[in-house]
Amino acid sequence: MSSKSIFETEDDVAQANKFVNKAKESPFMLIGIAGFVAAGLIGAYKYKNRGTMSTSVFLMQLRVAAQGTVVGCLTVGLGYQMAKEYLFDKKPKENLKSLHN
Repeated sequence: MSSKSIFETEDDVAQANKFVNKAKESPFMLIGIAGFVAAGLIGAYKYKNRGTMSTSVFLMQLRVAAQGTVVGCLTVGLGYQMAKEYLFDKKPKENLKSLHN
């Protein structure tokens, strides 16, 4: 008997590896997804105490908050990646060397 689960296929393992690699490449994506989920959970909790606000207005505000969280995290991540690549990396790029020749 193998140690693999009968429900786990090779494709599932490949998808998990892709997700882990993407998380290593772009950790701010995971933070954005976590912020989106957190905004949804907080919104579900606050839905009970919305007062006289209509449901459609509440959901519109919740959508804007969730999207703002994701866009903010992606913007911070992009800024970090650009700073790491262009400001903090002291090695000259090989592409730039070939352009000057």
